[in-house]
Amino acid sequence: MAGFFGRLKAGLSKTRDNIVGGIESVFSGHDRIDDDFYEELEEILIMGDVGVHATEDILDKLREDVRTNHIKVPGECRQFLIDGIKEQMQVSREDYEFLSKPSVVMVIGVNGVGKTTTIGKLAAIYRKRGKKVLIAAADTFRAAATEQLEEWAKRAGVDIISAGEGADPSSVLFDATNAARSRGADVLLCDTAGRLHNKKNLMNELEKMNRIIDRNLPDYKRENLIVLDGTTGQNALVQAREFAEVAPLSGIVITKMDGTAKGGIAIAIQSELGIPVKFIGVGEKIEDLQEFDPDTFVKALFATGDDSDEEIEDTEPESEKDDYFRWPD
Repeated sequence: MAGFFGRLKAGLSKTRDNIVGGIESVFSGHDRIDDDFYEELEEILIMGDVGVHATEDILDKLREDVRTNHIKVPGECRQFLIDGIKEQMQVSREDYEFLSKPSVVMVIGVNGVGKTTTIGKLAAIYRKRGKKVLIAAADTFRAAATEQLEEWAKRAGVDIISAGEGADPSSVLFDATNAARSRGADVLLCDTAGRLHNKKNLMNELEKMNRIIDRNLPDYKRENLIVLDGTTGQNALVQAREFAEVAPLSGIVITKMDGTAKGGIAIAIQSELGIPVKFIGVGEKIEDLQEFDPDTFVKALFATGDDSDEEIEDTEPESEKDDYFRWPD
């Protein structure tokens, strides 16, 4: 079975054609670095959903690198461009502290982005690493949301606290936080309603849920992850901004990257929002959700046919080859 790098490389094929193909055509189409060269790069990056702000930062750094290193030929600055793209997506180990401490992870996002699937995959991988997981089915508005989560909980071998459709989400969370404390859960994964049609009601609901968590699990680390559909490109940024108005977001999960040419959104989003991408999904299987690593992402994005998955995997310690996440214990 292909390792994650191979799946990521395959999943980014449409984005690679869209962005990298355009970049390579700019490099091959110019024999010197001039304003036209930079303008064409800018157009390729912006059209590839890299975003205006991130594109400006990338090209400003490229210009500085070209001047500092006295580069005259476009081909000689290719690696500097790649490094500039990578810098837009840096994630620190501190961003993943919630994975190694007792935590409440609130999963936020509109319906249809893969929120339920993300919770199920996180639960399964936490469970695989020996963590005690509890799921709170606090999206009581969407039909079949609870049933879907219950199926994921069953597959992952974890407990779930749920109620009937239309129940008070805060009541579900109250029961779940009490259960998490009494059972000594390492992580409480909370589903939330995927709606934004009434921001005031959603804000009030989230504030109420936050008060319950603060009161019942004061020692648990808090994490608010927003799930965004990579196929929506810049619309994902709009969703994130809207949710950021009603909840403090600490991380982003980008799903469905295997079905889009708009993967440049992974580059844009941290620059535009100041919120790190923490997980990326490139398929339906549990192992297709992975901790986001900028080096791996950019390597897969710019990969050629010679960059085999086997070569990547052979550089890993044997003890890590079966681990889809490199979490701190």
